[in-house]
Amino acid sequence: MLGADTVVAVEGRILGKPADERQAREFIEALASRTHVVVGGLAVCRDGEQHGAAIATAVTFRNLASTEVDRYVSSGEWRDRAGGYAIQGRGATLVRAVEGDYLNVVGLSVVMLLELVPDLRGVA
Repeated sequence: MLGADTVVAVEGRILGKPADERQAREFIEALASRTHVVVGGLAVCRDGEQHGAAIATAVTFRNLASTEVDRYVSSGEWRDRAGGYAIQGRGATLVRAVEGDYLNVVGLSVVMLLELVPDLRGVA
């Protein structure tokens, strides 16, 4: 069994999944021109044993004009996304830099999964 989840942290504040469009706008505005941390947690339960780990990736957003924020929020892509954005979609246009594991920001760190379940290495 595999479980994974992600949160976004900026300046001591945790941003989960926005409840509505107003909160999505608030989150994107809070991230604009700043570096935040995306923390991914992963838990594996296999053969009666449980293993878990967390990984952090730094993401820096560009300076965003209010029209860019409006356009992104109106796309609806923020729904069910930690921090209110999806880096693998339109949210990529909000980002200036990523330091660390990009797939962690997408939602599942393959590197972390392979560390927890080493026998998956080489399986393709």
